[in-house]
Amino acid sequence: MSHTLHPLRRQRLQRSELAVPASNPSMIDKAAASAADYVFLDLEDAVAPPEKEQARRNAIQALNDIDWAEKGKTVSVRINGLDTHYMYRDVVDVMEQAGDHVDTILVPKVGVPADLYMVEAMVNQIEQGAGRAPHVGIEALIETALGMANVDDIAQFGGRLEALHFGVADYAASLRARTVVIGGLHPDYPGDPWHAALTRMVIACRAFGLRAIDGPFGDFSDKDAFRQAAHRAAVLGCEGKWAIHPSQVELANEVFSPPREEVDKAERIVAALKAAEKARLGAASLDGKLIDAASERMARNVIEASRAIDAKG
Repeated sequence: MSHTLHPLRRQRLQRSELAVPASNPSMIDKAAASAADYVFLDLEDAVAPPEKEQARRNAIQALNDIDWAEKGKTVSVRINGLDTHYMYRDVVDVMEQAGDHVDTILVPKVGVPADLYMVEAMVNQIEQGAGRAPHVGIEALIETALGMANVDDIAQFGGRLEALHFGVADYAASLRARTVVIGGLHPDYPGDPWHAALTRMVIACRAFGLRAIDGPFGDFSDKDAFRQAAHRAAVLGCEGKWAIHPSQVELANEVFSPPREEVDKAERIVAALKAAEKARLGAASLDGKLIDAASERMARNVIEASRAIDAKG
């Protein structure tokens, strides 16, 4: 193991992240009552320009009026892009008027680390001015060719950064890629066209202590295809996925929750290796297979995920 280690900066249960346009208060109320681990109030792509200011007011009211923690939710706000004139007012108004009730700010279309620096500087100053202890985290959407080209530098930003999200729709547009379904497979491509990009982002996350979250799947009527996309992301190391429709929440929770038999096996692996250690052995066997220190690290990931889910329940 390298002497340089970057432990996970912040653990949050994020199996399902429900995207909610802040222009629709009734949808916000339904999201608060849903089974989603995470809810992000969207001020960006899901809101038309004439609705931006009202959506911001709706988000602030929802942050203040709804007890998100009591409902078992982490609540985030996706601000508008740094290339728009809406962004600075999103940060200022949300932080000044509801900063005590927002958990993270989701920054879209991050291309370079300086994009995060701008948002973080604003959040720092507003919290300091209000006399608040710093608690609002920052998450970055990697959804452009520039962002993916700089993903390692972005992941090393530090500060309040907690997680990277893969925004497959804008990423496809940035590449001028041909797509059939947002986040889905393409009949002309032999495999998953998003595998390489998602893998690259996950590696950056795990190298520098960030959570890795997969983005949207567009066809919310196709539950099987969503489940398959979520499984592919989970295999690569993502710990959650967006839900752009309430029907996708339970599917994401299902896929990113380790099955009971998997948790039981993980606990047996840890127990077997503890027994081997007492016997001064560096490895052991379980169910006819060799297990060692690497097996224990994988097992503990499963156990920690299970405990976080149990704690929420």
